[in-house]
Amino acid sequence: MTTEKPTLTTKLTFEDDVIKKIAGLASRNIDGVLALEGGMISNLTNRFRNDSDPTQGVQAQVGEQQAALDMTITVEYGKDMRQIFNQLCQRVQQDIERFTGLEVVDIKVHINDVMSKQEWQEQAAGKPNSTVDTDDKVK
Repeated sequence: MTTEKPTLTTKLTFEDDVIKKIAGLASRNIDGVLALEGGMISNLTNRFRNDSDPTQGVQAQVGEQQAALDMTITVEYGKDMRQIFNQLCQRVQQDIERFTGLEVVDIKVHINDVMSKQEWQEQAAGKPNSTVDTDDKVK
């Protein structure tokens, strides 16, 4: 009597927040990206939080094999916004695909503000999703 061993069935899935977090963390390394911004409600709740939320300003739709992202960013005045966009898309796609194996099929970036680094640093003082030290960005 031959007993067949049952076949192992596996499945790997990701919460939308995992993909949002990878995208948010990847964007912090792009020269010219000052901040990821959420909507008005996010901005109000940030006033009462001390910790950074890398998912703010990022929306994700995640399927079993693909992901799509919408991102809202503030950029530094004087920087080439097309270059920032291209670097951001490339880095986010690369990190998500490398870390998860998901195919990134759509990245939409909305620039909601542009300001000088000094202006932004003054405004960002005390905000948790602002990276005041922008000297470590990828160029």
